[in-house]
Amino acid sequence: MPSSAAGGPLTALSNELAAAVETVGRSVVAVHARRRIPASGVVWQPGIVVAAHHTIQRDDDITVTLHDGTTAAATLAGRDPSTDLAVLRLADGASAAAPPASPVSDVPRVGQLALALGRPGASVTASLGIVSAVGGEWRTWQGGTIDRFVRLDVAVYDGFSGGPLVDAAGRVVGVNTSGLARATALTVPAATVSRVAAQLLSRGHVARGWLGIATQPVRLPAALRRELNIEHDIGLVVVNVEPDSPADRGGVLIGDVLVSLDDRPVSDPADVLAALAGGERIGAAIALGVARAGRAERLTVTVGERPRGRR
Repeated sequence: MPSSAAGGPLTALSNELAAAVETVGRSVVAVHARRRIPASGVVWQPGIVVAAHHTIQRDDDITVTLHDGTTAAATLAGRDPSTDLAVLRLADGASAAAPPASPVSDVPRVGQLALALGRPGASVTASLGIVSAVGGEWRTWQGGTIDRFVRLDVAVYDGFSGGPLVDAAGRVVGVNTSGLARATALTVPAATVSRVAAQLLSRGHVARGWLGIATQPVRLPAALRRELNIEHDIGLVVVNVEPDSPADRGGVLIGDVLVSLDDRPVSDPADVLAALAGGERIGAAIALGVARAGRAERLTVTVGERPRGRR
């Protein structure tokens, strides 16, 4: 039989990956919040479990199974469908038996070995693959902001959503989910998870800025661009202003053409959503550059909080 020395680097890597699974697996729990097999979750901080929103199909009567096989009750602290994240609070007494993970905000590299962990039953399960693509900040189809695009070439088995992505050094770099893209495994980076979890724990939901307008792209004639002294040729025509919304109170009218927010050009409705994505803009003034009847206007609007349930 070959000795471990004969195995060399491969044996060492194998042992390191197994050790990573054993260590991080203590922070991976099975979440019982749907009729099918359990989903997975990660103890993100003492007494707090992060899971995938789409796997939490009820708000009450939720339990989790810890690494030692014990079962603990959990309450839903909040959920954010736009990033497919949910946060659970463990019942008193369960924290000591559920050690938190140690997430890091390092950006994974394409080609880097990665482990997807889950606990769709009593035992931790692992899958090995690579990070297949990494990109910049992106917006989900429901309007959530994800700090980094991270796509996996890793088998994410049924029940794995909500489990951690672990690098070869045994560090948790994010939470895996199949709920943000069809037939594709993506990872919500640790920085996004921590940001969203903090808001869910404090508010129960993720607050986002809101103006109360609906817009459509429109091409700006050359003469109007000269009058406005702008170079970009696409603006956003306002097709609806909700009554008593921040935009309504700020004097925005249907037919206005929005060309900038805080002097930054806008040419797509997503530009407006991106400018208001963070809850930190709520209550702050934002400057709208608009074209009205062929002339430049500058309006000041106080950003409101988007009503729950609106995109």
